[in-house]
Amino acid sequence: MIGELLLTAGVFVFLYLGWQLFLNNAIQGGDQKNIAVAASREWQGAYAAAPISVDVPKADTPATGSNVPAFAGAPGNAEVFATLIVPRFGADWSKPIAEGVGTSDVLDTIGIGHYPGTAWPGQVGNFAVAAHRTTHGAPFYDINQLDAGDSLYVETADGWYRYVFRSHSYVLPEGVEVLASVPQIPDAVATDRYMTLTSCNPLFSASERIIGYAALDSFVPRGEGPPAEIAHLYGAA
Repeated sequence: MIGELLLTAGVFVFLYLGWQLFLNNAIQGGDQKNIAVAASREWQGAYAAAPISVDVPKADTPATGSNVPAFAGAPGNAEVFATLIVPRFGADWSKPIAEGVGTSDVLDTIGIGHYPGTAWPGQVGNFAVAAHRTTHGAPFYDINQLDAGDSLYVETADGWYRYVFRSHSYVLPEGVEVLASVPQIPDAVATDRYMTLTSCNPLFSASERIIGYAALDSFVPRGEGPPAEIAHLYGAA
């Protein structure tokens, strides 16, 4: 009798894990994609109604120059202000980015959270974000698959920032130096524009953090249309 009860309990645990790690991830991942698509369409609609010109560097001007426009909004907690598009994660992969890194209001529901106090997209310093790796849609499940040179596009109402992936590192949960203006160098004064992605590691554990580092490469204003690498997401050739 006890053995049968334990077996039944084990089956329920297995089913719950299957729901949480696979079916629920797929459902939440789809919801997060829908939020990202809706935000992009809203920005495009607003631009079509009232086009705004954004000054950008010329082609021969480094993207880290002072004339790269930085995101100038002031989103409230849990407010979506950008999307992240990573071709390495899939041809149609996109997720919303909201302000804050609270679990219940951002990471468990919206997907990707921006660390308050770190730089904004395009701003000098460190634009740092966090997301789950194994639950709640698992936006950063494949973070370990990023290779040097991979594109990370951050879309805002103004256009698309392209960051280029550089490297990974692994730190303990208290390793907050990765959020410094120059990642891992807290006392340094930033002159470049970085992006840092953080998630739990290894899979199914929170004993450490996996960190991904990228640097700004370029910016394309909304009026010029999406970058060629991701144009298919917007119905463009």
